[in-house]
Amino acid sequence: MKVPLLDLQPQTEFFREQIIQEITEVVDSTRYILGPKVSKLEQEIAEYSGVAAAIGVSSGTDALVASLMALELQAGDQVLTTPYTFFATMGSIIRVGAVPVFADVDERTLNLDPIKVAEILEADAAGERKIKAIMPVHLFGQCADMSALMGLARQYEIPVIEDAAQAIGAEYPFVETENGGEVVWKKAGSMGLTGCFSFFPSKNLGGIGDGGMITTCDPGFAETLRCYRNHGAKPKYYHSKIGGNFRLDPIQAAVLSVKLSCLEGWHRQRRENSEQYRELFAQAGLTREQIALPEAVYSKAPAAEQHNIHIYNQFVIRTARRDALRKYLQEKDIGCEVYYPVCLHQQKCLELYGPYNALSLPVAEQASRESLALPIYPELSNEQQEYVVETIADFFRS
Repeated sequence: MKVPLLDLQPQTEFFREQIIQEITEVVDSTRYILGPKVSKLEQEIAEYSGVAAAIGVSSGTDALVASLMALELQAGDQVLTTPYTFFATMGSIIRVGAVPVFADVDERTLNLDPIKVAEILEADAAGERKIKAIMPVHLFGQCADMSALMGLARQYEIPVIEDAAQAIGAEYPFVETENGGEVVWKKAGSMGLTGCFSFFPSKNLGGIGDGGMITTCDPGFAETLRCYRNHGAKPKYYHSKIGGNFRLDPIQAAVLSVKLSCLEGWHRQRRENSEQYRELFAQAGLTREQIALPEAVYSKAPAAEQHNIHIYNQFVIRTARRDALRKYLQEKDIGCEVYYPVCLHQQKCLELYGPYNALSLPVAEQASRESLALPIYPELSNEQQEYVVETIADFFRS
C-alpha cells in the first residue's frame, strides 16, 4: 500500500469547478493587484481569527518580515525566538538587520520554553536592553504557552510577533490575569501584536502557490503594515517608509476564500486521525521508550473538547531510531519527513554572525535528532493509518 505524506488531489478535485470559476473572475476583472478578492479574504480571516484586521501578504515569510519592519528595529536590536523551527523565522530577523537570540524549547510541545525565555530577558534587562521583540512559533499546529510569554512581554514592555505559519485556527486557553485568572480561548495570531500565517500549499489552509496573512488587534498598526507591504507608500508615490512588495495575489486570495469554508472540518478530521493513531499505537503495544507521540498539552483546560487545541499541521513522533525508521518507512512506500534535522543556531549561514554553534540548547537539539512526521492529512483512510502503524510496529519487532 502507498501512503503519501500529503495528498492534495482529493481536495483539488473537490474544489476544481469553484476554483476555476474564481480564477476566471479574477482574469476577467483585470484586477490583478490586491482588489476585492484580497479584501474579502482579509475580512474573512480577521473574523475567523477574532482580530481587528488582517493584511494579505505574499508569503508567510514576508508576513514575518513586514511585521518586523513595522517595528522599526535598529541595527543590532535583538529578537528572541526558538531554535527549533523552519528557517524563515530566523531568516526574517536577519533580513531586517536584527540579531536572533535563541531560548530552548519545552520538552512536551517543542515550543518556546517560558522559563528559558524569562532567564534570557532577566539577563537582558540587567544590561543594555537589546531584546526588542519576542517571536514564538506555534509549532506543528499547537500554540506556545502564550499566557506565560505575554506576561513576560508585558513585564519587559516587549512586543510579541506570533509565527503562526503552521497554526491557523489553533486555539489556546489564555489566562486573563486582569480578570482574576479567567480562561478565555483565543486563536493563534490574536494574542501578540501581530500573527503571521502561511498559505503554502501543504498548510491546513493552503493556496495554489505562495501566500500569507498578518493579523492584528491594533487598527493603527494594521495601517502601518499595509503601508509596508506596498513599498512604504501612502499615498501612492509618497514613501514615508522603506517597505517591500509584499502584496497577496488576488488569485491566491480567491482560492483561499473558497477553501476557508472547509477549514474547521479539516481540523476536525486531522484531530480524528490523531486519535486513531493513538488507539492503533496503543493496540500495537509500542512503549514510550520506543516511540513518543505528540501531546495535545491543553486538553485539560476548561471546555478543551470544544476547541482546536491542536490542528496537527504535522503529526510528529519521536524516536531514538529516527533515521533507520525513516528509511524503513520509505522502503514500504510510506511518506514521512524530518522537521527539522538542523536547529537554527547550528545552521552554517550563522557563522557570519557570531559563535552560535557554541550554544547548548539540548531539548531542541535532541528533537532535531528524533522527530519524524507521519501522514495526517484529512483524507487519510483508516486502512492507510493501520498500515503505517503496522509497519512501524514491524520495524521495532525486527
